Amino acid sequence: MSLSSYNIMKNKIILLLLIISNLTIQSCIDGEQYDNTPQGNFEQLWTTIDEHYCFFDYKNINWDSIHTVFSKKIETSMSNKDLFDVLSDMLYTLKDGHVNLISSYQCSYYDAWYQDYPHNFDEDIVNDDYLGKASTDYYTTSGIKYKIFDDNIGYMRYESFANDVGNGNLDEILEYLAICNGLIIDVRDNSGGTITNATKIAQRFTNEKLLIGYIEHKTGTGHNNFSSPTAINLKPSNSVRWQKKVVVLTNRRCFSATNYFVNTMRYLANVTILGDTTGGGSGLPFSSELPNGWTVRFSSSPILDADKNQIEFGIEPDIKIDLSTGDTMNHLDTMIETARKLLNK
Repeated sequence: MSLSSYNIMKNKIILLLLIISNLTIQSCIDGEQYDNTPQGNFEQLWTTIDEHYCFFDYKNINWDSIHTVFSKKIETSMSNKDLFDVLSDMLYTLKDGHVNLISSYQCSYYDAWYQDYPHNFDEDIVNDDYLGKASTDYYTTSGIKYKIFDDNIGYMRYESFANDVGNGNLDEILEYLAICNGLIIDVRDNSGGTITNATKIAQRFTNEKLLIGYIEHKTGTGHNNFSSPTAINLKPSNSVRWQKKVVVLTNRRCFSATNYFVNTMRYLANVTILGDTTGGGSGLPFSSELPNGWTVRFSSSPILDADKNQIEFGIEPDIKIDLSTGDTMNHLDTMIETARKLLNK
Protein backbone atom coordinates (compact mmCIF):
# COMPACT_ATOMS: atom_id res chain seq x y z
CA MET A 1 0.00 0.00 0.00
CA SER A 2 1.35 3.43 -0.94
CA LEU A 3 1.02 6.42 1.35
CA SER A 4 1.07 8.95 -1.47
CA SER A 5 -2.71 9.27 -1.27
CA TYR A 6 -2.72 10.20 2.41
CA ASN A 7 -3.73 13.81 2.96
CA ILE A 8 -2.12 16.30 5.31
CA MET A 9 -4.57 15.64 8.11
CA LYS A 10 -3.94 11.91 7.99
CA ASN A 11 -0.22 12.52 8.23
CA LYS A 12 -0.66 14.74 11.27
CA ILE A 13 -2.73 12.09 12.96
CA ILE A 14 -0.14 9.43 12.19
CA LEU A 15 2.70 11.58 13.49
CA LEU A 16 0.80 12.12 16.72
CA LEU A 17 0.20 8.40 17.02
CA LEU A 18 3.89 7.74 16.56
CA ILE A 19 4.70 10.07 19.41
CA ILE A 20 2.26 8.54 21.87
CA SER A 21 2.75 4.90 20.94
CA ASN A 22 6.38 4.64 22.11
CA LEU A 23 6.91 1.98 24.73
CA THR A 24 9.83 3.95 26.09
CA ILE A 25 12.24 6.71 25.12
CA GLN A 26 13.66 6.05 21.69
CA SER A 27 17.35 5.39 21.18
CA CYS A 28 19.39 6.09 18.08
CA ILE A 29 21.53 3.70 16.13
CA ASP A 30 24.44 4.88 14.06
CA GLY A 31 26.19 2.77 11.46
CA GLU A 32 27.84 2.89 8.08
CA GLN A 33 26.74 5.92 6.05
CA TYR A 34 25.81 5.69 2.37
CA ASP A 35 25.61 8.43 -0.27
CA ASN A 36 22.59 10.72 -0.38
CA THR A 37 21.19 9.21 -3.57
CA PRO A 38 18.11 7.05 -4.12
CA GLN A 39 20.32 3.96 -4.13
CA GLY A 40 22.30 5.15 -1.11
CA ASN A 41 19.20 5.85 0.94
CA PHE A 42 17.71 2.49 -0.06
CA GLU A 43 20.86 0.61 0.97
CA GLN A 44 21.13 2.56 4.23
CA LEU A 45 17.54 1.72 5.14
CA TRP A 46 17.78 -1.93 4.16
CA THR A 47 21.05 -2.38 6.07
CA THR A 48 19.80 -0.62 9.20
CA ILE A 49 16.76 -2.89 9.36
CA ASP A 50 18.83 -5.95 8.45
CA GLU A 51 21.23 -5.38 11.34
CA HIS A 52 18.90 -4.14 14.04
CA TYR A 53 15.29 -5.28 13.50
CA CYS A 54 14.27 -7.98 15.97
CA PHE A 55 11.40 -10.05 14.51
CA PHE A 56 12.78 -11.53 11.28
CA ASP A 57 12.70 -15.15 12.38
CA TYR A 58 9.47 -14.87 14.38
CA LYS A 59 7.67 -13.43 11.34
CA ASN A 60 9.48 -15.71 8.88
CA ILE A 61 10.71 -12.77 6.77
CA ASN A 62 13.43 -13.30 4.17
CA TRP A 63 15.00 -9.84 4.17
CA ASP A 64 17.48 -10.74 1.43
CA SER A 65 14.59 -11.55 -0.89
CA ILE A 66 12.98 -8.25 0.04
CA HIS A 67 16.19 -6.51 -1.04
CA THR A 68 16.10 -8.30 -4.40
CA VAL A 69 12.50 -7.26 -5.05
CA PHE A 70 12.72 -3.62 -4.02
CA SER A 71 16.22 -2.77 -5.28
CA LYS A 72 14.83 -3.18 -8.80
CA LYS A 73 12.39 -0.34 -8.11
CA ILE A 74 15.11 2.19 -7.30
CA GLU A 75 15.97 4.57 -10.13
CA THR A 76 18.74 7.18 -10.20
CA SER A 77 16.43 10.01 -11.28
CA MET A 78 13.38 9.11 -9.17
CA SER A 79 11.69 11.86 -7.14
CA ASN A 80 11.69 12.00 -3.34
CA LYS A 81 7.99 11.17 -3.40
CA ASP A 82 8.53 8.02 -5.46
CA LEU A 83 11.51 7.03 -3.32
CA PHE A 84 9.46 7.49 -0.15
CA ASP A 85 6.70 5.27 -1.55
CA VAL A 86 9.11 2.48 -2.49
CA LEU A 87 10.90 2.56 0.87
CA SER A 88 7.57 2.63 2.71
CA ASP A 89 6.29 -0.35 0.74
CA MET A 90 9.45 -2.24 1.66
CA LEU A 91 8.91 -1.49 5.35
CA TYR A 92 5.28 -2.66 5.17
CA THR A 93 6.56 -6.19 4.57
CA LEU A 94 7.64 -6.22 8.24
CA LYS A 95 3.99 -5.96 9.33
CA ASP A 96 4.92 -3.87 12.33
CA GLY A 97 3.12 -0.80 13.67
CA HIS A 98 6.36 0.35 15.30
CA VAL A 99 8.11 0.61 11.93
CA ASN A 100 7.89 4.04 10.32
CA LEU A 101 9.66 6.17 7.76
CA ILE A 102 9.34 9.86 8.59
CA SER A 103 10.12 12.78 6.30
CA SER A 104 9.37 16.47 6.77
CA TYR A 105 6.07 16.03 4.94
CA GLN A 106 4.96 12.44 5.37
CA CYS A 107 5.08 9.42 7.62
CA SER A 108 4.60 5.79 6.67
CA TYR A 109 2.57 3.71 9.06
CA TYR A 110 1.51 0.05 8.96
CA ASP A 111 -2.00 -0.19 10.40
CA ALA A 112 -3.34 -3.57 9.28
CA TRP A 113 -2.87 -4.79 12.87
CA TYR A 114 -6.27 -3.23 13.61
CA GLN A 115 -7.87 -2.20 10.29
CA ASP A 116 -9.01 -5.69 9.31
CA TYR A 117 -10.80 -6.40 12.60
CA PRO A 118 -14.03 -5.29 14.32
CA HIS A 119 -13.58 -1.97 16.11
CA ASN A 120 -15.40 -3.10 19.25
CA PHE A 121 -15.58 0.39 20.67
CA ASP A 122 -18.11 3.18 20.26
CA GLU A 123 -16.73 6.39 21.73
CA ASP A 124 -20.08 8.19 21.64
CA ILE A 125 -21.84 5.48 23.62
CA VAL A 126 -19.09 5.36 26.24
CA ASN A 127 -18.90 9.14 26.59
CA ASP A 128 -22.62 9.90 26.43
CA ASP A 129 -24.29 6.86 27.97
CA TYR A 130 -21.74 5.63 30.52
CA LEU A 131 -19.49 8.50 31.54
CA GLY A 132 -22.21 11.08 30.97
CA LYS A 133 -22.51 14.12 28.75
CA ALA A 134 -21.97 16.68 31.52
CA SER A 135 -18.48 17.22 32.93
CA THR A 136 -19.98 16.82 36.40
CA ASP A 137 -21.11 13.26 35.63
CA TYR A 138 -17.61 11.88 36.12
CA TYR A 139 -14.19 12.80 37.45
CA THR A 140 -10.97 13.07 35.45
CA THR A 141 -7.30 13.34 36.32
CA SER A 142 -4.01 12.24 34.76
CA GLY A 143 -5.89 11.33 31.59
CA ILE A 144 -8.14 8.91 33.51
CA LYS A 145 -11.91 9.39 33.50
CA TYR A 146 -13.67 7.57 36.32
CA LYS A 147 -17.04 7.19 38.00
CA ILE A 148 -19.23 4.78 39.95
CA PHE A 149 -22.09 3.16 38.02
CA ASP A 150 -25.54 2.76 39.53
CA ASP A 151 -24.87 -0.93 40.27
CA ASN A 152 -21.84 0.05 42.40
CA ILE A 153 -19.23 -0.95 39.80
CA GLY A 154 -16.29 1.39 39.37
CA TYR A 155 -15.22 2.45 35.89
CA MET A 156 -11.86 3.85 34.72
CA ARG A 157 -11.37 4.98 31.12
CA TYR A 158 -7.71 5.54 30.18
CA GLU A 159 -7.28 6.72 26.60
CA SER A 160 -3.49 7.00 26.32
CA PHE A 161 -0.49 5.82 28.29
CA ALA A 162 1.16 9.03 27.09
CA ASN A 163 -0.83 10.82 29.82
CA ASP A 164 1.42 10.80 32.87
CA VAL A 165 -0.18 9.32 35.97
CA GLY A 166 0.61 10.82 39.36
CA ASN A 167 0.76 8.53 42.37
CA GLY A 168 -1.25 10.99 44.42
CA ASN A 169 -3.95 11.01 41.77
CA LEU A 170 -4.04 7.22 41.68
CA ASP A 171 -4.47 7.22 45.46
CA GLU A 172 -7.47 9.53 45.18
CA ILE A 173 -9.03 7.52 42.35
CA LEU A 174 -8.77 4.20 44.16
CA GLU A 175 -9.92 5.67 47.47
CA TYR A 176 -12.98 7.12 45.76
CA LEU A 177 -13.77 3.79 44.07
CA ALA A 178 -13.05 1.72 47.21
CA ILE A 179 -16.76 1.29 48.00
CA CYS A 180 -17.37 -0.46 44.67
CA ASN A 181 -17.99 -4.20 44.24
CA GLY A 182 -15.47 -4.34 41.41
CA LEU A 183 -13.64 -2.23 38.87
CA ILE A 184 -13.65 -1.96 35.07
CA ILE A 185 -10.48 -0.61 33.44
CA ASP A 186 -11.25 0.35 29.85
CA VAL A 187 -8.15 0.68 27.64
CA ARG A 188 -9.84 0.10 24.28
CA ASP A 189 -8.44 2.30 21.50
CA ASN A 190 -5.42 3.13 23.69
CA SER A 191 -2.55 3.06 21.18
CA GLY A 192 0.22 3.28 23.76
CA GLY A 193 2.50 5.69 25.54
CA THR A 194 5.16 4.79 28.10
CA ILE A 195 5.83 1.64 30.06
CA THR A 196 6.31 3.75 33.18
CA ASN A 197 2.62 4.69 33.27
CA ALA A 198 1.55 1.12 32.51
CA THR A 199 3.66 -0.17 35.37
CA LYS A 200 2.56 2.55 37.78
CA ILE A 201 -1.08 1.58 37.34
CA ALA A 202 -0.52 -2.19 37.36
CA GLN A 203 1.40 -1.93 40.66
CA ARG A 204 -1.85 -0.93 42.34
CA PHE A 205 -3.37 -4.38 41.70
CA THR A 206 -0.83 -6.79 43.22
CA ASN A 207 0.31 -7.50 46.74
CA GLU A 208 3.39 -9.44 45.75
CA LYS A 209 6.29 -9.26 43.35
CA LEU A 210 5.44 -11.08 40.13
CA LEU A 211 7.30 -12.15 37.01
CA ILE A 212 5.39 -10.68 34.07
CA GLY A 213 7.83 -11.07 31.17
CA TYR A 214 11.31 -10.85 29.72
CA ILE A 215 13.22 -8.51 27.44
CA GLU A 216 16.00 -9.26 24.98
CA HIS A 217 18.51 -6.88 23.37
CA LYS A 218 20.41 -7.10 20.11
CA THR A 219 24.07 -7.96 20.74
CA GLY A 220 25.23 -8.03 17.12
CA THR A 221 24.17 -7.47 13.54
CA GLY A 222 22.98 -11.04 12.90
CA HIS A 223 19.25 -11.70 12.91
CA ASN A 224 19.63 -14.04 15.90
CA ASN A 225 22.18 -12.06 17.91
CA PHE A 226 20.26 -11.47 21.14
CA SER A 227 21.17 -11.28 24.79
CA SER A 228 19.82 -13.84 27.23
CA PRO A 229 16.28 -12.89 28.29
CA THR A 230 16.24 -10.52 31.26
CA ALA A 231 13.33 -10.94 33.66
CA ILE A 232 10.78 -8.16 34.08
CA ASN A 233 9.16 -8.14 37.52
CA LEU A 234 6.21 -6.15 38.77
CA LYS A 235 6.55 -4.90 42.33
CA PRO A 236 3.53 -3.88 44.40
CA SER A 237 2.99 -0.20 45.07
CA ASN A 238 3.80 1.12 48.53
CA SER A 239 0.61 3.16 48.43
CA VAL A 240 -3.12 2.41 47.98
CA ARG A 241 -3.72 -0.97 46.33
CA TRP A 242 -6.97 -2.43 44.96
CA GLN A 243 -8.08 -5.70 46.58
CA LYS A 244 -11.26 -6.58 44.67
CA LYS A 245 -12.08 -8.00 41.25
CA VAL A 246 -11.01 -6.20 38.08
CA VAL A 247 -12.04 -6.54 34.44
CA VAL A 248 -9.80 -5.02 31.75
CA LEU A 249 -11.57 -4.22 28.46
CA THR A 250 -9.53 -4.63 25.27
CA ASN A 251 -9.84 -4.38 21.50
CA ARG A 252 -7.48 -4.66 18.52
CA ARG A 253 -6.43 -1.03 18.87
CA CYS A 254 -4.67 -1.71 22.18
CA PHE A 255 -1.08 -1.34 21.02
CA SER A 256 2.47 -0.88 22.28
CA ALA A 257 2.47 0.17 25.96
CA THR A 258 -1.18 -0.91 26.19
CA ASN A 259 -0.22 -4.37 24.95
CA TYR A 260 2.43 -4.37 27.70
CA PHE A 261 -0.15 -3.31 30.30
CA VAL A 262 -2.60 -6.05 29.30
CA ASN A 263 0.19 -8.63 29.41
CA THR A 264 1.06 -7.44 32.93
CA MET A 265 -2.51 -7.39 34.22
CA ARG A 266 -3.30 -10.93 33.03
CA TYR A 267 -0.83 -12.33 35.60
CA LEU A 268 -2.50 -10.60 38.53
CA ALA A 269 -4.98 -12.24 40.88
CA ASN A 270 -8.65 -11.28 40.50
CA VAL A 271 -8.08 -9.76 37.04
CA THR A 272 -10.03 -10.83 33.94
CA ILE A 273 -9.18 -9.65 30.43
CA LEU A 274 -12.40 -9.25 28.43
CA GLY A 275 -12.96 -8.20 24.82
CA ASP A 276 -10.81 -8.79 21.75
CA THR A 277 -7.18 -9.75 21.18
CA THR A 278 -4.89 -6.74 21.55
CA GLY A 279 -3.06 -5.27 18.55
CA GLY A 280 0.41 -6.23 19.76
CA GLY A 281 3.49 -4.08 19.30
CA SER A 282 5.93 -5.66 21.74
CA GLY A 283 9.24 -4.44 20.29
CA LEU A 284 10.92 -1.46 21.92
CA PRO A 285 11.36 1.10 19.11
CA PHE A 286 14.73 2.53 18.13
CA SER A 287 15.50 5.09 15.45
CA SER A 288 18.14 5.98 12.90
CA GLU A 289 18.61 8.54 10.14
CA LEU A 290 19.05 8.13 6.40
CA PRO A 291 21.54 10.22 4.37
CA ASN A 292 18.74 12.51 3.16
CA GLY A 293 17.60 13.27 6.73
CA TRP A 294 14.57 10.98 6.85
CA THR A 295 14.11 9.09 10.10
CA VAL A 296 13.46 5.36 10.26
CA ARG A 297 11.90 3.89 13.40
CA PHE A 298 11.78 0.15 14.07
CA SER A 299 11.41 -2.58 16.69
CA SER A 300 14.78 -3.59 18.09
CA SER A 301 14.28 -5.19 21.53
CA PRO A 302 11.50 -7.77 21.87
CA ILE A 303 9.48 -8.13 25.04
CA LEU A 304 8.25 -11.65 25.83
CA ASP A 305 5.60 -12.87 28.25
CA ALA A 306 6.35 -14.74 31.49
CA ASP A 307 6.61 -18.04 29.56
CA LYS A 308 9.04 -16.44 27.07
CA ASN A 309 6.45 -16.39 24.30
CA GLN A 310 6.31 -13.56 21.78
CA ILE A 311 3.46 -11.07 22.21
CA GLU A 312 4.21 -9.02 19.08
CA PHE A 313 0.92 -10.04 17.47
CA GLY A 314 -1.22 -9.41 20.53
CA ILE A 315 -2.68 -11.06 23.63
CA GLU A 316 -5.87 -13.07 23.66
CA PRO A 317 -8.50 -12.15 26.26
CA ASP A 318 -9.74 -14.49 28.97
CA ILE A 319 -13.26 -13.88 27.68
CA LYS A 320 -13.66 -13.16 23.96
CA ILE A 321 -16.62 -10.93 23.19
CA ASP A 322 -17.57 -8.41 20.50
CA LEU A 323 -19.97 -5.50 20.61
CA SER A 324 -23.37 -6.65 19.41
CA THR A 325 -25.30 -4.62 16.87
CA GLY A 326 -28.45 -4.90 18.95
CA ASP A 327 -26.76 -3.50 22.05
CA THR A 328 -25.18 -0.67 20.08
CA MET A 329 -28.55 0.31 18.62
CA ASN A 330 -29.88 0.49 22.18
CA HIS A 331 -26.91 2.62 23.30
CA LEU A 332 -25.39 -0.24 25.28
CA ASP A 333 -21.78 -1.37 25.30
CA THR A 334 -21.74 -5.18 25.26
CA MET A 335 -18.31 -5.39 26.89
CA ILE A 336 -19.14 -2.99 29.72
CA GLU A 337 -22.45 -4.72 30.39
CA THR A 338 -20.81 -8.14 30.44
CA ALA A 339 -18.10 -6.88 32.78
CA ARG A 340 -20.71 -5.41 35.15
CA LYS A 341 -22.52 -8.75 35.37
CA LEU A 342 -19.25 -10.58 35.96
CA LEU A 343 -18.18 -8.22 38.74
CA ASN A 344 -21.55 -8.29 40.48
CA LYS A 345 -21.65 -12.09 40.78
